[in-house]
This record gives sequence, C-alpha cells and structure tokens, in this order.
Amino acid sequence: MTQQSADPPLTGVRNFRDVGGLPTGDGRRVRRGVLFRSGHLAHATDDDAAFLTGLGLHTIFDFRNSADQALEGQDVQLPGVRNVNIPLSDPAEGAEFWKMVREGELERVRAALCDGQAADRMIATYRSIITTRTAEHSRVLHHLADGGVPTLMHCAAGKDRAGLSIAVTLLALGVDREAIEADYLESNSPQHRYRVHRGDTSKEPLPAEVQELISPLFDARPSYLAAALATIDETWGDTETYLTRGLGLERDTRERLRKRMLEDG
Repeated sequence: MTQQSADPPLTGVRNFRDVGGLPTGDGRRVRRGVLFRSGHLAHATDDDAAFLTGLGLHTIFDFRNSADQALEGQDVQLPGVRNVNIPLSDPAEGAEFWKMVREGELERVRAALCDGQAADRMIATYRSIITTRTAEHSRVLHHLADGGVPTLMHCAAGKDRAGLSIAVTLLALGVDREAIEADYLESNSPQHRYRVHRGDTSKEPLPAEVQELISPLFDARPSYLAAALATIDETWGDTETYLTRGLGLERDTRERLRKRMLEDG
C-alpha cells in the first residue's frame, strides 16, 4: 500500500501523516482530516505551526513522558487546540539511556543493546503497552467518540507509542490489520525517520557502531507490531473482546466513534 497522501511541507515535525483513506473490513474508509500522527511538535517552525493550525485540530495527544519533554522540549502551542499528555512506556525509557547514546558511550550502549537486545526490548515494550495501558487507550478512544476530532497523536518519533495508539484506534474502527501494518511501516520512510543528535555542540555524527546498535530502536518492524497484535489475541482471545472487556468500549461508543471517523457507507 502506498502512502495515503503527499507529505506536507513540514520542516521541524517528522513522521507526519493523515491516516485517512485506510480501509475497514466492511468496505468503508477512515475519513481524511480527522486522524493525524507525527513525531513531537517541540521543534515546529512558524510555518509548521501555521500548517497544523489550518488542520482545525480539536486535540493533540502527546504520549511522551517527562524525560522526553525535558530532552526535546514542550510542544508548540496552537490556538484553540486542547493538548493532552498521556505518558506511555518508551522502548528506551529514561534520560540516562539517551544520555549515554548521545554521548557515544560505546561500551555501555553495546552492553545494553548487542546480540538482539534492542529488538527484544522493542517487542517486550510493545507487548507491555498493550497489556498495561488499557486505561490510557480507553481514555483516548472515548475522547474521540465524544467529539475530540480532528486529533493528532504523537510521541517522540511518532512510531511506537503513537504508532500503537493509532493501531488501537484503527482496530476500534474496524480497519484491516494488513492496512494497519502498512500505515505503521510508513515510519521507515527516510523523510519520516527520527534523527538522533549528539548531546554536545559537536557536529560529528554518532559513532558508526552506536548508530548500528540503536538502529532497531528506530525501525518500524513488522515483528514489533505483530507482537502487539498477538498479545491482544493471547490475552483477550480476539480483537472484539479486547475492545469490549479490555478497553471498556460499549457498542454505542463504538458506533459513535465509527460515525465520527469513517466515511459514510
């Protein structure tokens, strides 16, 4: 599946896209202009802010934690938009971890991420977000059903925490899992990938081995999303039970959500 629309001219915000156009199992599609995803908005330029303001957003969900916000900065404030911070787990959580990465501490990075540990970390966190963040995802979906659209969801890179929150939303809308994966994998596009900068003023890039070791943390891999979806099936049996029992979505809430976010069928 190709990207849904041309990339907008954003220079300080990465991994932005409209999720509209994705197909549901009953032949409908997600409306364009109601659900967006991106990386953080802390480095948005004035032109970026003007573009985002023009989307008519009701809510911005920021899934970063306080360490992320201290490192990257607070989101740009857009007039008339509600900013909601709901911290979710980070596959590389902790300021200390990112400090050693940015400072190129090879031995420590190697010990933390070598021999497949980076990918294992990602898979474990994806599974954990599904099982431990049901209240947070329920809150997001109820907010959308109650009229909180258009909405933008983001974390730091817009790939993992935002990616899973988008995936859960799309599951609630009845979007096919294949289409959910295709949208998730768009984060691998060169124009979308998050860039790590050194913590000092040096213009030198991170050491090559450090870049290689951390690469799995910045990949959108099918195995990561598959682990999350498998966790739904293993824990609740199927998507329907996950939505109703895990997230507390009653039938009328689902219908309101679909009415707001899907094209008329």
